Amino acid sequence: GIGNGISLIITIGIIASYPGDVIRTFQQLGLGEMNYFQLLFLMVFMVAVIAAIIVMTQGQRRIPVQYAKKMVGRRMYGGAATHIPLKVNTAGVIPIIFAQSIIMFPGTLAQMFPGSGGLQWIASIFTPGAPIYILVYSTIIIFFAYFYTAVVLNPVDLADNMKKYGGFIPGIRPGKRTAEFIDRVLTRVTLPGAVFLAIVAVIPDILIRQFNVPFYFGGTGLLIVVGVALDTLQQIESHLLMRNYDGFMKHGKLRGRR
Repeated sequence: GIGNGISLIITIGIIASYPGDVIRTFQQLGLGEMNYFQLLFLMVFMVAVIAAIIVMTQGQRRIPVQYAKKMVGRRMYGGAATHIPLKVNTAGVIPIIFAQSIIMFPGTLAQMFPGSGGLQWIASIFTPGAPIYILVYSTIIIFFAYFYTAVVLNPVDLADNMKKYGGFIPGIRPGKRTAEFIDRVLTRVTLPGAVFLAIVAVIPDILIRQFNVPFYFGGTGLLIVVGVALDTLQQIESHLLMRNYDGFMKHGKLRGRR
């Protein structure tokens, strides 16, 4: 099949809420609670966020890998060149989901124990859009971006598999040196992706607080919609190419950036 069933259902649910959000926005515009400049700014900003999500989702750092030639009988095997694609945003939307669960926990406790003054005070500090909320929320997102990437990609395992099959990175000794090199590159590549996730997550709260936007603009929902759409398009493209058809993205393939 094409696409992930659960992801598509979630995406459809998010898209289904957009018409109502747009209607409420124009109602707010008619009541004078929002001016045309703010509306134009939000439209331009939304396009910019979508473009940035596409770039960060498809962005890759490709580490070149060479395989040594082997003589088996009278035939020469190996000698191929390939690469290890390290995505800028390996974790996807997972860090935001984890961070939301943690940042909402004080508010949940405050609702469960309304008589506790300490919990009420802590919950008031973590009000969406507040400086402390933004700082803590962003920090948690960046932490989970690195944590999830470390769980999914293990540089030691990658280096061992390459060494096992005769692969090596040009200029880097196989084994421990290769693992250290991959870990160093992965750490650098993950940083812009983690910071981008934090920005995408906190900017909607700032817009709601400053511009009184009537819906949760962008953020996690937009990240999920764009990510699932890109994944579905790539799967359709792969099925077309497997059946010897010209892919509909032939002249503009959604490839990772070097």
